[in-house]
Amino acid sequence: MLRLKRATVLVAGSATAMEQRLAIDVGGQRRTAIADVGLVGASEAGDEIVVNVEALELRLGSGGFDIVHVNLTRGLGGDGTPGAHVMKLNYTSMQHAVNPVEEGDGDGTPPPLRLPVGRPAAVIGLHGQLAPVAWAFAQASPQARLGYVQTAGGALPGGHSCVVRDLRADGLLAGHLTAGPAFGGADGDAITTAAALHHGLTALGWDAAVAGPGPGILGSGSALGHGGLQALDSAHTALALGCPTLLVARMSSTDPRPRHRGLSHHTTIVLDLLLAPVWIAVPVGEPIDAPGDHECDEVAVDLAGYLDSGLPTRSMGREDPLFFAAALAAGTALARRA
Repeated sequence: MLRLKRATVLVAGSATAMEQRLAIDVGGQRRTAIADVGLVGASEAGDEIVVNVEALELRLGSGGFDIVHVNLTRGLGGDGTPGAHVMKLNYTSMQHAVNPVEEGDGDGTPPPLRLPVGRPAAVIGLHGQLAPVAWAFAQASPQARLGYVQTAGGALPGGHSCVVRDLRADGLLAGHLTAGPAFGGADGDAITTAAALHHGLTALGWDAAVAGPGPGILGSGSALGHGGLQALDSAHTALALGCPTLLVARMSSTDPRPRHRGLSHHTTIVLDLLLAPVWIAVPVGEPIDAPGDHECDEVAVDLAGYLDSGLPTRSMGREDPLFFAAALAAGTALARRA
């Protein structure tokens, strides 16, 4: 069963269109909660709410807060999205209808299918790679437009990533679509990753795309049981659409787990399982032995410039120069083909 508890809102932060941070009282304990405003509405101090406490009570590092399930004081009068009938989070208690990009302008005529797309797509296996990829892309090609497709594998709410908001505000991301079970993208929802990539790279005019999970990757420590394997599906999708496809290498110089040191097993297993070649970029001086017919480029990176950019410089709470250098190499390589 869900771990749900009643709580009272003590302090309500400013609500954006997507998210609101709250201080709450749960059984006499002051805690932090997040509300997805698009789903449950905004809260005010004194409101009685029900929160899902699973992540906090499991002490998950990336999910150490409660999530508002319903606002009992003011959140029971939602009207849904007029005219929408395609469900996200379907057959759960949080199911809701959206107008997907697959339906075009809503007149019943689907948008035209343009294949091959021809524009490049990068695939990340970890949300922390997004900021350095986008920063390096912008440095290498300032006029090019890069969009982000948020997939399964990590956080599903589109509004949950502070990094996406900052990148959009700084002009480093031209758009944000959510695909599959992910929902609430700033520029729309898609039923599939294929539709999101196609829509972004054609209708929205992105010059290149990055596809990958939101924050808080899922993981079991096994070869196949982790959110990073979503990169396999996203890479196959991009290849099928006719996109030159770049797999962003997960690399580390400080991760205490041997399976992630150097080139992570998250990347090697995707390279091993891919049914067609992709290309991969690594920093100069960090060559890898890519299996099969995959192409590997060594790319000079400006790590010092990125570290001074104000964007995140820690991965999973650690300083990890190689992690960021590998993502910077990918962003530069992507821009060269945009």
